[in-house]
Amino acid sequence: MPAPVLMVVGTASSVGKSTLVAALCRLAARRGLRVAPFKAQNMSNNAAVTADGGEIARSTAVQAAAAGIAPTVAMNPILIKPEGQRRSQIVVEGKPWQTLAAADFWQRKALLWPVITRNLDALRAEYDLVIAEGAGSPVELNLKAGDLVNMRVAVYAQARTLLVGDIDRGGIFAQLLGTLMLLEPAERRLIEGLIVNRFRGDPALFVDGVRILEERGGVPVLGVVPWIEDLDLPAEDAVALDQARPAPAHGLVIAVIRLPAIANFDDFDPLAREPGVTVRYIDYPSQLAGAAAVILPGTKHTLAARRWLRERGFDAALRQFTGAIAGICGGYQLLGERISDPLAVEGAGGEDDGLGLLPVETVFAPDKQTTQTVAKAQAAWAGAAELHGYEIHMGRSRRLGEAQPLLRIVRRGATPAADDDGCQSVDGRVWGCYLHGLFANDEFRRGWLRQLGWQPAFDPLPQTDPLDRLADQVAAALGSPVLDRLFTISP
Repeated sequence: MPAPVLMVVGTASSVGKSTLVAALCRLAARRGLRVAPFKAQNMSNNAAVTADGGEIARSTAVQAAAAGIAPTVAMNPILIKPEGQRRSQIVVEGKPWQTLAAADFWQRKALLWPVITRNLDALRAEYDLVIAEGAGSPVELNLKAGDLVNMRVAVYAQARTLLVGDIDRGGIFAQLLGTLMLLEPAERRLIEGLIVNRFRGDPALFVDGVRILEERGGVPVLGVVPWIEDLDLPAEDAVALDQARPAPAHGLVIAVIRLPAIANFDDFDPLAREPGVTVRYIDYPSQLAGAAAVILPGTKHTLAARRWLRERGFDAALRQFTGAIAGICGGYQLLGERISDPLAVEGAGGEDDGLGLLPVETVFAPDKQTTQTVAKAQAAWAGAAELHGYEIHMGRSRRLGEAQPLLRIVRRGATPAADDDGCQSVDGRVWGCYLHGLFANDEFRRGWLRQLGWQPAFDPLPQTDPLDRLADQVAAALGSPVLDRLFTISP
């Protein structure tokens, strides 16, 4: 008998589906269930790498961590990585499939439905419960014929389905009741209940709201989940940067340039969590004022990012900047002297001069490097501890002359390695490499911050697991009877 599927769909993008699935995975795992997350199709440049070198969305990897299991490509069989407004790389079962314009992908979507069902069936055969996540809204009527991720999955699995709305953005009645009204009868019958997410204040003040939703919607409100501050979980995509409320600058300021098609910007969350450190995302050179360091992050389209930097005036600003400069992945490529994409691996291809801050040249190749990687830093301030992270890149960079590497690769996946990666300037002020997750390594992160003059007023306390805190809040909001029903695995 295949495992049951519990599905979470939302009234729109960014209403909290991903975090709610993570919470439910943690709560199910606490009850001793073997549970796995699933999202048929994700659109995100925040990616993670599985143990076998597959690429999936970062949010799905977080959900797997909440379930206490290692992520696999079956949990996110289709990943769309935007390179611009109308072109994306399509990753299928962890590997690049095709790079397509939006219209071309629409025409090929039917080919991918068997991929989705095959992977969902495999998870249902292996686990006690699968918790699936939708994308955007399930009732985008102009797109519904090509649905691969919302109610088509729910109907296929006959999933008990939760509909989530975000009260913080306003219009919660229109969100939830409008979505229910537009569902087909066979889809609406699968709706187990509604969840009101991100409620600020006393939920007792929303008692009438619950009554109205239940009377007009004909399904129960299973819980009112509060707004949860400072979860520090990786964001699914760059929409989170637009919605974030800027924190007041205090202590050491690190600027991160918000490149076009920015990727894996959760790399910098560990910096922002340190006491006395502010991470500021910037769009213009004038915003460098007061920063001790600037980071160029990953990007899905390096040459487009290079043109953007020139047009915004960052070339001169970065050459005049006297603080530290770091680049991760695409940001590392940008710091070099030359970037070439002769096969048009990203966008239209071509070549361009880099910023010229590191003696490095990059050429894009058709095969993508995706590995979990262990390395050791070659900078004295970084300490001697092994560094754990992951690589996702199609560019191949080589140092010129006697340039010094930043890292010595110890292992890629399960395979021992003895390669150099990255580059650092003679004075160590400018450096870059391909290793995502670098700042999650405490000794490296704090060594670099101390180089910048960081002197925390107190010793950082051990971090509590944000997934446990999230799960506790959701459990309190839904209550044991609801969770008992949702986690029932008997037919």
